[in-house]
Amino acid sequence: MGIYLDPGNDLFAEAVNSEIYVDKTMLITFTNSVLGTSQKHICVSRPRRFGRSIAENMLVAYYSKGCDPDELFSRFQISKAADYKKHLNQYHVIHVDIQKFLSRTKSIQDLLDLMQKRILKEMRRTFSSVDPEESSLITILEDLHSEAGEKFIFIIDEWDCIFRIYKEDKTAQKIYLDLLRDLFKDQPYVALVYMTGILPIKKYGEHSALNMFDEYSMSNQYDLAEFTGFTGSEVAELCAERNVSLDEVKKWYDGYNVNGISIYNPHSVVSVMMKKVFDNYWSQTGSYEALKMYIRRNERGLRDKIIQMMF
Repeated sequence: MGIYLDPGNDLFAEAVNSEIYVDKTMLITFTNSVLGTSQKHICVSRPRRFGRSIAENMLVAYYSKGCDPDELFSRFQISKAADYKKHLNQYHVIHVDIQKFLSRTKSIQDLLDLMQKRILKEMRRTFSSVDPEESSLITILEDLHSEAGEKFIFIIDEWDCIFRIYKEDKTAQKIYLDLLRDLFKDQPYVALVYMTGILPIKKYGEHSALNMFDEYSMSNQYDLAEFTGFTGSEVAELCAERNVSLDEVKKWYDGYNVNGISIYNPHSVVSVMMKKVFDNYWSQTGSYEALKMYIRRNERGLRDKIIQMMF
């Protein structure tokens, strides 16, 4: 069990053992359905505080060989699925939060070098056949697949932080996109890539390195809509259990309609259930500075839409 390779289930255990946890384990039936298919590259973009980290930690706990089988999932809906046992803790999982590496480095190349160094350290500990002199993560993954048939699941958080921090540095963006393309595209060692962030995947100039990904954004989550936030029925059940006004919760936190499903911000709902005080909890978790660039550029007509709402 490592930090990046085959992590344990501690983080998901924290979530399910909390006072409030809403069962979203049926997301796993979807990821199971695309394992090893042409749809195995998934990019989920949604705002902060919409359960991205909990979903990632859940997938780690389910797939990772570093976790104890059946320890957490037997009480949840996924345990009744036909293929539940087939994939439970059967994969080597690489879980990386790009933002954490970004905060520890001063350039995009430093970030990529540190990330590969940390992952390779754990891979050498797990696989005795790994060449101790080889510094390329991609080469080692290719060798492990060709020699032993190893397949990996990649779970990547904050994939887009490079474009928020290095937003004017096209060279840095290209270096980063090239690595992601080479790491994931047409690679036989890839069983699944589940990548999340705030921004949707874009084509940067003529460089569209990530066109193999199926994108699930807030404008269309497709099959993932019910796993995007708390649904209306889930919130109604929480309100009944904890004696909180559903009408008031709707007024404050019913902010999205995703594929016909009413979606609530999970952080705000949990906060009001715990504190019994209605407040704008979501806006307290981040700065509006992050939006300024997109409003100023009027990307996708954002500035025009804000003006329309104001008047």
